[in-house]
Amino acid sequence: MELVTIDDIHAAADRIKPVTLRTPLVPVEGAWIKPESLQRVGSFKIRGAYNAVASLRPSGVVTHSSGNHGQAIAYAAKQFGIPCVVVVPEGTPAVKADAIRRHGAELVTVPPPQRISAAMALAGERGLTMIPPYDHLAIIAGQGTIGLEIVEDLPDVEVVVTPVSGGGLASGIASAVKALRPSVTVLGVEPALAADALESLQAGHPVSWDTSRTFRTIADGLRADLSELTFAHLREHLDGIVTVTEDEIRSAMTHLARTARLVAEPSGAVTTAAMLAGHLPQGRTVLVLSGGNVDPDLYRQVI
Repeated sequence: MELVTIDDIHAAADRIKPVTLRTPLVPVEGAWIKPESLQRVGSFKIRGAYNAVASLRPSGVVTHSSGNHGQAIAYAAKQFGIPCVVVVPEGTPAVKADAIRRHGAELVTVPPPQRISAAMALAGERGLTMIPPYDHLAIIAGQGTIGLEIVEDLPDVEVVVTPVSGGGLASGIASAVKALRPSVTVLGVEPALAADALESLQAGHPVSWDTSRTFRTIADGLRADLSELTFAHLREHLDGIVTVTEDEIRSAMTHLARTARLVAEPSGAVTTAAMLAGHLPQGRTVLVLSGGNVDPDLYRQVI
């Protein structure tokens, strides 16, 4: 299977420069936070989404998303003046659904198990190009630009920690970091209530968890299964996966708000949760805060 190369990631970095922020490394109690929550769509997803649209140049796009990828694709489509349809599962936080609409995309809401099939059907019916949230080389290459920046800004980094959902972010970061610094430990983090990636790597093949299981976690952005493509990347480059509890995620959100003045959605807080819970090895560590598009009511309850 073809995997993303460091050349692909460098090309993506040049391509996305006009629309992305080079997020800083923020020191927090012995580690550094990479706050992708500061991107203009509130998450890292703009990197992969814009790289995909800019390289494919489709006449129209459709995607399925838990929210953040949908915002990013909608934003990218608006920049290129093309129509965009985003299929989201019922229960998607209103803050994410509203942002998708604000970028001019058509929003379609379906039961969680139907989001992929509904998006595929719309692609065929309307002649739109499907750009999935993680199962695409251009998406993975775009997300890998985070790894480039980490190594450039902290050359002596020893541990890089990233959330894992469908695996696009972890695949890209791990591909970049391992190409540039093979000795660096790259770890993924996922909720214990949606630990399909951990089970997949243990089993040696992708394992799917039903939405009745994954939708138990408040980390709505970390409920997707790995694809064959992302599994191949993680098996090749990732050093391991740790899991965190719901209480640990909530505590990390509070910690980030009070000590770093950073807003983190539950999915973005899992890396900090892993550090606070003592699940990470010692060393100069970068924690990727993947997004800050948190539901206001949930955030008030947590904080």
